[in-house]
Amino acid sequence: MKTTSFSSSIAAAPRWLALTAALGGALMLAACGGGDDDDSGSPAQSPKPNPVTTPPTLSCSAAGIAASNASTAAHTVCMLTSDGEMVVELDARTPITTDNFLKYVNAKYYDNTIFHRVVPNFVVQGGGLSTGYVAKNPGANLGGTIKLETNVGLSNTKYTIAMARGTAADSATSQFYFNSVDNSASLDYKSASQPGYAVFGRVISGQATVDKINAEPQLYSGSEVTATEVLLYWAIQLK
Repeated sequence: MKTTSFSSSIAAAPRWLALTAALGGALMLAACGGGDDDDSGSPAQSPKPNPVTTPPTLSCSAAGIAASNASTAAHTVCMLTSDGEMVVELDARTPITTDNFLKYVNAKYYDNTIFHRVVPNFVVQGGGLSTGYVAKNPGANLGGTIKLETNVGLSNTKYTIAMARGTAADSATSQFYFNSVDNSASLDYKSASQPGYAVFGRVISGQATVDKINAEPQLYSGSEVTATEVLLYWAIQLK
């Protein structure tokens, strides 16, 4: 399989097929066939670097900590982006995925990355590239790919967080996405041949941040890339 570039017409590809991760240094955005071949993982045009490279704070806000404390979930994570803060609670029904995500959080892997794929009225995807669309090594000392945990009672509803993956079911590593709308009809488990994408938590504080990222101006129409890079400054485990 070859990858498709941002300049190719990926809008026509089924959205569940387009939620692929950066694998082997290449950003895979659509199924096989069609489009220009591009193994660089970079957009055909370059987004502007975010002008604010230093995070305004290194700790979660009082509101974020309060939301974490009020959550009955065993694990929560605070994330600061250039568009605001989010706190997510992680679900006990996806222990493999939750543990994997926390490994990346605590290894500081997500610090100073970007939301490299932003699709209006669909998803906000990050967790694998740094500024300039440089792919990170997703499996370095963190366990490689993980087993897909779908069909466990969780759904790709608005403001949930789920794992991006390649075409193989058990291929997720570091990349995740936030559902900016209810995508349950297209991204949930349907059958063994259409296993969907693994939801493993939800945003409990800072839902407006997901909305703000998803509403960022696009690099060009249909690019699925923001005109200015949206940074993820840091992610920290609260509990």
